[in-house]
Amino acid sequence: MDGAQARVEQAISKMVNSLDTECLRRMQVDMYQCSAKCCQDSKASLEDVQKCIDNCSRDVNKAQAYLQNEIELFQNRLQRCAMGCQDKLRDELPAKPSDEEKVKVMSSLEKCVIQCADKHVELVPGLTKKMLDTLKNRNF
Repeated sequence: MDGAQARVEQAISKMVNSLDTECLRRMQVDMYQCSAKCCQDSKASLEDVQKCIDNCSRDVNKAQAYLQNEIELFQNRLQRCAMGCQDKLRDELPAKPSDEEKVKVMSSLEKCVIQCADKHVELVPGLTKKMLDTLKNRNF
């Protein structure tokens, strides 16, 4: 199961890196340039400069919250799939399983969880595209 977990983590990491390089960094550049302009206004009050900076960072903060939420939803789906495997096999297990039955159930559980992981890894490209579209359209 460790290999399945590693594949999921690698897919998520690749997705995050793609979102960062294709969209978030540009948003951050814009945010920092906007914030620098706020600070260049020597006539503005400290409060006005802070409001300006907060306004500049609003989209980046919303984008990061959106991404965090989507990744959490994805991880929750994966976890529910694995829990479904556990529930199914628990229901099949007799009240007093033999050692042989326990080994068989653990093997079945591992296969089921690996299938969940593989299925969810296959979903990552579509999720990445959806998230990129949402970020590019600032629809978060």
